[in-house]
Amino acid sequence: MSSSDRRDILEFLGGLRDNNNREWFEANRPRYEEARACFLGLVGDLLAAFDPVDDLGGVTVKECVFRINRDLRFSNDKSPYKTAMSALLGRGGRKSAGRTYYFHIEPDGRSILAGGLYDPSSSQLGKMRQALAEDAMPLKKIARAPDFARYFGTIGGESLKTAPQGYPKDHPDIELLRLKQFMAIHRLDDDTICSDDLIPRVMTVFRAMKPFVAYVESVVA
Repeated sequence: MSSSDRRDILEFLGGLRDNNNREWFEANRPRYEEARACFLGLVGDLLAAFDPVDDLGGVTVKECVFRINRDLRFSNDKSPYKTAMSALLGRGGRKSAGRTYYFHIEPDGRSILAGGLYDPSSSQLGKMRQALAEDAMPLKKIARAPDFARYFGTIGGESLKTAPQGYPKDHPDIELLRLKQFMAIHRLDDDTICSDDLIPRVMTVFRAMKPFVAYVESVVA
């Protein structure tokens, strides 16, 4: 896929962001179909390059890519469409409960590569906190690794204002225990999305992410 194809994805999404309604979308459906085809091709390229990073078990592009339509049932925001194109790369694709790598294209520097626990169940969150309360050193070593620090900075996510129920406020790893999400996030600007070396750059970031998502999988599985 050429850099101009990726630029077309960003330009379509920028237009959709400014005109998030069904009338505009239907009037621009040919542009959407072209942009989606380009994105599917890009995800296919990522899957084809993934073996040196991780074994995704032969997952297909279709299994990985999210729909552009938003689920409006429980949202106050009734905008019908997402203003990004995204995919979850892992065994089982979008439905995977294991080790996964998230790829998200959105204009104006909002594209990201991410992994971890974004919306954990109460059971998953409980397992993470129990593991960290007993011994947080394995996760802290992962976060301190040079490649992780370079690409992600630190483990991020929403956090409680105080200690979670059942844990002392003076626990030495209270900052980790307060987290409600456990995320590694790397941001990509538009020029990077359109660059000729996008695929190897994404693979480099995902390789640095692998120990983190493997740890999360080992705790919550």
